[in-house]
Amino acid sequence: MASLSASNHVARVMSVANHVADVDASSRIANSWRRCLISHKLDPARQGPPQTLTEAEIRHVVAPMEETIRLVTPELDDLARVLRDAGYCVNLADTNAIMLFSRLPGEADARMFLDWKIYTGSNFAETFEGTNGLGTALADQKPILVHRDEHFRAQWHMFSCAVAPLFDHAGRLAGAVNITSCRADLERTAHQLALAVTLEATRRMEGAIFRGHFRDAWIATVPGDGGSGLLAYNDDRRIVGACRSARALLGLTDGMIASGIDLSRYVRFDQHAARGSEEIVELRRADGAALGRGHVAPPLRARSSARPLAPRRDVPVDRFNALHRLAGRDPGLIKSVKRLGSVSDHDLPVLLQGETGVGKDLFARAIHAASKRALNNYVALNCAAMPESLIDAELFGYEAGAFTGARRDGSKGLIVQADGGTLFLDEIGDMPIALQTRLLRVLENREVWPLGALKPVAVDIRLISASHRDLGRMAEQGAFRADLYFRLRGMEVRLPALRERTDRDDIIRQIAREEAPSCRLSDEAWSQLAAYPFPGNMRQLRHVLRLAGCTAENGVITDADLDLPPFGGRAAEPDLGAAERATIVEALRRHGGRVTEAARALKLSRATLYRKIKQLKIDPGSY
Repeated sequence: MASLSASNHVARVMSVANHVADVDASSRIANSWRRCLISHKLDPARQGPPQTLTEAEIRHVVAPMEETIRLVTPELDDLARVLRDAGYCVNLADTNAIMLFSRLPGEADARMFLDWKIYTGSNFAETFEGTNGLGTALADQKPILVHRDEHFRAQWHMFSCAVAPLFDHAGRLAGAVNITSCRADLERTAHQLALAVTLEATRRMEGAIFRGHFRDAWIATVPGDGGSGLLAYNDDRRIVGACRSARALLGLTDGMIASGIDLSRYVRFDQHAARGSEEIVELRRADGAALGRGHVAPPLRARSSARPLAPRRDVPVDRFNALHRLAGRDPGLIKSVKRLGSVSDHDLPVLLQGETGVGKDLFARAIHAASKRALNNYVALNCAAMPESLIDAELFGYEAGAFTGARRDGSKGLIVQADGGTLFLDEIGDMPIALQTRLLRVLENREVWPLGALKPVAVDIRLISASHRDLGRMAEQGAFRADLYFRLRGMEVRLPALRERTDRDDIIRQIAREEAPSCRLSDEAWSQLAAYPFPGNMRQLRHVLRLAGCTAENGVITDADLDLPPFGGRAAEPDLGAAERATIVEALRRHGGRVTEAARALKLSRATLYRKIKQLKIDPGSY
């Protein structure tokens, strides 16, 4: 059967390449198939894994992209967490389609990727593997979804790949972000939604790359029809950089930017805007035409100069602004922020407890910003996202030659990088017991022994840790070191779930402004958001509104744009019974089988109704 399927696929590829088949003959997939046959001389029936680089080759390829990888890793990790349960592997590849960063899904789905060598070091260039998400997106420099049998090689038909090209600070191709799933139960529409989420994550990665490169420049965020663009300019208001979308929006070229062209020829705003912190401003073109509301952020040195290096009594009181914003109007958080203010200049360790997605990292960053260590590094590690075999080297560092594959000049380790600043250990409840012992020793002795080192390195850090687990109970049960738990718990702060916050309406409005600034919420959408318990908390709310902002028509987010799965996850699936089925069938019957209209009548998102239709084995075409 497998060979027959492969033969049919080969015949289909040949017919499209020879312009015999009419279906999608001019599509990107068809064009790619022709390239693979005619230009690359590839065989669609060839079997075998992709080319995979050795460790030494991977290090050579990674070296020029280390800074880019560092800047985009937080977004990649966030994307992997969002898509993990749907069975997606998340990869970052260079411009040659070599995977340099991989996050595998859950154990059951991960086995398929490991068996087929889809991980760091794999080469998925179109010239080698034929039509596939990574190779074809990079060849065209455009986002693409390659769904199952759209792959050139028959052996990849169990996979669906959605890919967004990644561009650097100057609009040049820097690589691509790939998500791949082997789940047979996911339809093409589900992958299209995942691609929309990936596109948004990639745009934020490009923003991080741009801001990282122009750390010493002023940065204006300019709104446009195709998305916002970033402009970097100096103190004389001359443009020194522009991202890809800003270049397209304003017609800027490399030559114009190199000549130091005046900002006012393209964008104008209040001369006093953003003199010390990021502000929202009204932007206009040179002819006075409105561009819309944008942001202007000062360079890091300008932000630093607002914080004197004198004793901390001279530091302005607005250093607590970030903490107060996060606390909002929730009484419990306001009380916690007040307590944190009293210990801000003491090196008391802080333990943040709360469900996944409540914003523990944001809270930790705000604590750092309010402390005397704000001018030094804030270094974060997610203990759950890092393989156990790598946490030791990442956290404690190593000397040159300490183990096979070690960097030639060794690695400082995150603890040493945080010297003088703050170290944030997220999901510390997932840290292996052996490493807990080493961390305890660091906190007691204030020194680190890198792997292979002959002497310790003295460190001065403030530790903030976080977990969604009950560390106290884990310590009682022996699953977490009790002595380390009490070391971490200098002050414990509980961050409430979004559904528990008394100011949740304020939060929904604020995040809607941030994630979908050009849209407004319909009354039905607002009612659905206000009633939903958000098990994924702030992170889920952000992704729901970000996706809704992408799919909304005419600038209005309706309830049909909200992808809100039934609360309770998989445990709630068996409760879908006859009554629910009858209700959905009746709605489909009243609306002639039109799912969108039925979803609106049932006050469900389209995605949710499609999922229920599949679970309950309903055929909309029968009505």
